[in-house]
Formats: sequence, structure tokens, C-alpha cells
Amino acid sequence: MLDYETTLKLLELAKNGDDDAKGKLINSNMPLIKSIARRYRNKQVEYDDLLQLGALGLVKAINNFDCSYNVKFSTYAVPMIAGEIKRFIRDDGSIKVSRAMKSLCSKIQSYLNEQYAQNNTPSIKNIAEHFGIDEQEVVFAMDSNKYPVSIFEKYEDDNNQCVMDKLASNENNDDVINKILLKDYINSLPEREKKVIILRYYRDKTQSEIAQLLGVSQVQISRIESKVISQLKQALA
Repeated sequence: MLDYETTLKLLELAKNGDDDAKGKLINSNMPLIKSIARRYRNKQVEYDDLLQLGALGLVKAINNFDCSYNVKFSTYAVPMIAGEIKRFIRDDGSIKVSRAMKSLCSKIQSYLNEQYAQNNTPSIKNIAEHFGIDEQEVVFAMDSNKYPVSIFEKYEDDNNQCVMDKLASNENNDDVINKILLKDYINSLPEREKKVIILRYYRDKTQSEIAQLLGVSQVQISRIESKVISQLKQALA
């Protein structure tokens, strides 16, 4: 990829209408586009189409980038490239949420609205107990109804910061990219495999505990975990 100074010069030229500069930026960032596109190859969209969508996201990143963001261009471009692909997949109907999950999400939302009207703020545990389900099931149901938001959207309860502000941190930019790609990969997994990975690595559950939660054997959980980790290593290679 191009060095930082060269990238800034090309960005300035591209934003002023220089198509050659824009072409150089697209070509130099094609490995990044391919890396992100590979995460969505199981979404029934042709790989070439994914690359075109990724390139479109990169062009939007070129047009909107500002040096004052204090991040590498590649770091800024990642969520825009992924967002363009995810938006197409979502609008094209390739991302499906089960009817049961939609129904549960709707019931939870109705329950929350009733509680909020009474000035109550139920916890995940409260919701799980009310519906007689696992806490993890509550989280997955509520998350199934979320859509991507702008990386510039401000959050009043977070010191009025936006996602872009958080990207502009002291954290290594390559680490930020890897974390974004890892999150996208996990979100692309089938529901049961996704649950296993989240419970195992983000909730610190043992294989036996996960097996009990999902109603399967510990051996099945072990196989699922090994399979996903092996695929993840190949995908991120």
C-alpha cells in the first residue's frame, strides 16, 4: 500500500476531481477491499460484485475523508467498504433473520416499552426471566433487529463521541482493522456457530457450559469451535 504522505497527496487530488489519483488509490487499496469482500463470500453474492461494492465504498471514503480525523485512510475506509457490502446484502434480502427471532425481538421491544412507560429499566436478566429464556437468547434477539449506523453519529451518553472519534485513538491502526474484520467474520457465521464463539471467547463460558445452554453435547461444541477457528485462520491469512 502507499505510504501516508503519498496517500494524502492522492486524496487531495482525487477530491479535486483527478480521476488518475482516484484510480491509484483504488488500486493500492484493492488488497484491503479483497480482504473484506472475502468475509461475505457465503452471502450468495458473486465475488466480482462484492469487489465492485467494496470499491464503491472506498470511493465514498475518498470523497468524505478529512485529515482532521487523525486516522490512517485505510482505517477510515474499512467500515465504509464493509458498510457498502452489508447494505447491499441487507437490501437485497440475502441476510435473513428467522421468523421466530423476529417475533421474540418484537415481544421484547413491546415489554421494554411498557417498562419504560413505568420508568423501569429492566436488565437483560430481568427480560430473560420474564420470557423464560436464556440471557444470551435475549441478547441475540435484540441484536437481530439492529442495522448499521453512520460512523459520524453522536452518542450523548458517551461524551458526545461518534465511532469515528473512537477510531482516532492511540491504538495501533492495524489492530483496529483486524478487530473490525474479525467482528464482521463472526457476524457472518451461522447462528449456532456464532453463539458458540461469542459465549466461548466473549462470555468466558466453558465448552460444557455452552453445551448445557444450547442443549447439545460437549463434543459437538468442541467440533464447532475447532471448525470455526480453522476457518477463521484461513480467512484472516
